Amino acid sequence: GDLLEVGCGEGRGIDWLIPKVTSYSAIDKIAPVIEQLKTKYPQAKLIGGNIPPLSAYSDNSFDCIVSFQVIEHIQDDKMFLKEISRVLKPGGLALITTPNRLLSLSRNPWHIREYTAPELTDLARPFFTTVEMKGITGNEKVMQYYDRNKASVNKMMKWDIFNLQHKLPASLLRIPYEILNRMNRNKLKTGADELVQSIDHTDYLLVDDATKALDLFLLVRK
Repeated sequence: GDLLEVGCGEGRGIDWLIPKVTSYSAIDKIAPVIEQLKTKYPQAKLIGGNIPPLSAYSDNSFDCIVSFQVIEHIQDDKMFLKEISRVLKPGGLALITTPNRLLSLSRNPWHIREYTAPELTDLARPFFTTVEMKGITGNEKVMQYYDRNKASVNKMMKWDIFNLQHKLPASLLRIPYEILNRMNRNKLKTGADELVQSIDHTDYLLVDDATKALDLFLLVRK
């Protein structure tokens, strides 16, 4: 049916989504990227704007809504979910992913907050008739990379003896976070390039138990 992607970013999923829907619409706050995507995907309906609200869209407009790794960046997460519900058609489906806080390796200063499965489930219940929580995890290769990443991050965190990552304002942490995160990823890639290069989307799995999943996968219906 008619699909809306809330927070399409650089459009990494558009090639996957467009063939599966009647119409594809998307909104994101990064205006220059939206303009580039309009050229690349002339059949798509793309809008630049801050979210929430979703004031560009009328009530009951979409059969399906997807929002991948966005809600953790949203200050008013209740309004975010309320707006998704508003623009969904009755019976419409929304798919929402976000990091599982229980498996995060450090504070991400670009995130307003992160959630556990029960927290996100409870947050969504007032706005939807059905709420189902699943998880996205990885196979043995993915978890091997995760464990290496965790060990590397823990070595860095030993220097944070005053727990500054949780005490300082996010704005002060963003630059050092970006530098250390890039250093860590480059180090892992150099040390385990064969493993890194061997991982693709087929190594990530949808599971019913979100407790130990890397990401939460929320399915809700209006």
